[in-house]
Amino acid sequence: MEAASISHGAAHAGEHHGPPAANRSSRVEPALLGMLLFIISEIMVFGAFFTAYFFIRIASGDPWPAHGTTLPVQVAGVNTAILVSSSFTIHWAQTSIKNGNRFGLKAGMLTTFLLGCTFLFIQINEYANIGFAPQDAAQQTIFYSLTGLHGAHVFIGLLLLLFVTIRSFRGHYTPEEHRGVEVPGIYWHFVDIMWLVVYTTVYIL
Repeated sequence: MEAASISHGAAHAGEHHGPPAANRSSRVEPALLGMLLFIISEIMVFGAFFTAYFFIRIASGDPWPAHGTTLPVQVAGVNTAILVSSSFTIHWAQTSIKNGNRFGLKAGMLTTFLLGCTFLFIQINEYANIGFAPQDAAQQTIFYSLTGLHGAHVFIGLLLLLFVTIRSFRGHYTPEEHRGVEVPGIYWHFVDIMWLVVYTTVYIL
């Protein structure tokens, strides 16, 4: 009787209380997987606007840009170089923290943030001086939609970069724990690549 009671108590002590542990069938970390899924969804959003863009240029046969309007290709080219440079600086920050170089992390993050701010400032200044409004014609609507959508992503990326930069200066992140730098970095690389697509199709072709 006493043995049965001990056995019952041991079995009761080994029971798991609360919800079961989450099943991780994927080897990709949740934070990284979440960012990748988010980027895929954003590619679909950009795809919808690019569909409208190509419909106007190819199916409708409308001139691009519309008659009487010009696009600041040179200014946008300089802005493209600024944004592409920020990909190299954030890669420098990521490599630095992996090697335990805290100065490289802080310098790389701060430089990336400032380059992103410069890009957004030039983009806003371009809107102020371009000479046409979104409601003027379909071409202008698509131009503002594509570049504005990308600008919104740059703004979100800057908020992430600001958060990471502040944490970097406060001594966060180590060579062992630096996922908080890598995940925003992936998003920022996506923003840069997407701008190359926007710049090539909207300003160059």
